[in-house]
Amino acid sequence: MVGKIALVLAAAVVCAPVTAVAAAADPVPPVMAALGDSISAGFNACGWYVSCTSRSWSAGDDAGVNSHYLRMLAIDPAVKGHNLNFAVPGSTSAGLAAQAEKAVAAKAAYVTILIGAQDACVSEESRMTPVSTYRAHIDRALAVLAPTGAKVFVASVPDIKRLWRLGKDNVVARSFWAIGHICPAMLARASSDAKKDRARRDRVRERVRDYNEAMAEACAAYGPGCRSDGGAVFEYPFTLDEVSKWDFFHPNADGQRALARATFKAGFPWDAGTLTREPLASGRQGR
Repeated sequence: MVGKIALVLAAAVVCAPVTAVAAAADPVPPVMAALGDSISAGFNACGWYVSCTSRSWSAGDDAGVNSHYLRMLAIDPAVKGHNLNFAVPGSTSAGLAAQAEKAVAAKAAYVTILIGAQDACVSEESRMTPVSTYRAHIDRALAVLAPTGAKVFVASVPDIKRLWRLGKDNVVARSFWAIGHICPAMLARASSDAKKDRARRDRVRERVRDYNEAMAEACAAYGPGCRSDGGAVFEYPFTLDEVSKWDFFHPNADGQRALARATFKAGFPWDAGTLTREPLASGRQGR
């Protein structure tokens, strides 16, 4: 009897880890899509005020960025060329459901979402999207994706106040922010130390934190098919060397690479494998 028990225990020790790994890993999806705003569109990452989807942290194919798409391609070559980017520069959370519909039409089995900066970066603080409205927009978009069973990864909105802190003493950065009216709610009167301006920046930062919390909660409600970055993007200690020198706001190639690295670690543990692959609907390639 003792011998039999020992054999059973030994088998459990050997088999348990294998079972856990098999349950945790997901096959690489056949089609992926990036949703969101200018950050996911790679805006200003390789040209003057234009999108540069090849350098998107999500669906780009630039080797220097090493996006989610390229990291998954290294695991399963079958995803090659099936990287779609429906992110729209300037988009707020209100436009996310329409992007999700495009992802569904393209049969995307993996979708990344990063949106909310433009909900906060408005002309006046009072015009920021209410948190409840932001959450409703996210829920609506996820409801579009849910029937397909798509895996969803949601990234947090970057800490815009950190950008202000890094650039407030840089005359070039301040000039771009002022002339381009870039994120006035946070970056207007960047050199001011007035109490009302300090309070305004704190409130905008808190609104971004609230957006990130709402996004994480919506992701949890979606179920195990959704992963959140746990605040990785918001907490990333980016520098001015990682933002475009054309606006001192959007991530450049180095910044996009940092986003890809920080977010992929928090995502799904992709494993080699196959899913049922159907003909692709027409879509804009992430190039």
